[in-house]
Order: sequence, then C-alpha cells, then structure tokens
Amino acid sequence: MKTYSQKQSEVKREWWLIDASTMPLGKLAVVIADKLMGKSKVTYTPHIDNGDYVVVINAKEVKVTGNKMVDKKYYRHSGYPGGLKELKLEEVLEKDPARVITSAVKGMLPKNKLAAERLKRLRVFADAEHAHTAQNPKEIK
Repeated sequence: MKTYSQKQSEVKREWWLIDASTMPLGKLAVVIADKLMGKSKVTYTPHIDNGDYVVVINAKEVKVTGNKMVDKKYYRHSGYPGGLKELKLEEVLEKDPARVITSAVKGMLPKNKLAAERLKRLRVFADAEHAHTAQNPKEIK
C-alpha cells in the first residue's frame, strides 16, 4: 500500500465562518490555524498548501483570560534608533481588532514558505457583518 500524497491540482478549498466572541483567543487561534493548514482534512500533505479560507467575525469582542488585557503587549519597530513602540492588548483591540487575531494565528502557523499564503486566506472583521456571504461559509461552533 502506497502513502497518498496530494497534488496542488487536487486541492479543494472551503470557506469557514468563526465567531471570535465564543472562545478565548488562544483556542480560537488554534482552530483557525488548523483550518488554514488543512490538518483537519484526510488529504493533508505537509508540503502542499491545501488549507481553507477562514472568515472571523466579532474580532473586537475576543475573550482573553487572566490579566492579559493589561499585561499582554504588542511591539513594533520603526527601524530607527529608539523606534520601539509598545501597545497593550486593550489599546490594540480599540485601534485594530484584526491585528490581535492575525498575530495570534501567525504565531500558530509553521514558519516556512507556505505561511504567508496561508495567512492571506484569513479574513478578520471587527463586527458581525462580513463581505463573504456569497461564498456561503460554513459556521464552526
């Protein structure tokens, strides 16, 4: 019996809808990363990008446990000396709620050449409305 290896031409992508207000940030990121990589599919092949599209709604209502709203920090650097910027989780949620979920999922994906393409298939919306109703995404409970 031979081991099955999926080809790029055989990839079938689906659309999934996840409500970010239903579970904590870490568990949410695990579910999203799993769908983006395609690990829940029977045809999973590590070197082929066979993941699905994921639409996340209600990003501004994401839950975190403990004191993470105050203690968790997001960093960015301008490239100039002394250009390190630091924001708390609550400040980032007010300014750009999509950044919180995107960075959590990015940390869950494997660091390889496929990661950027997988992350492009993640669509995050702050409210309950999203622009992908035509794709008929299946809801993940």
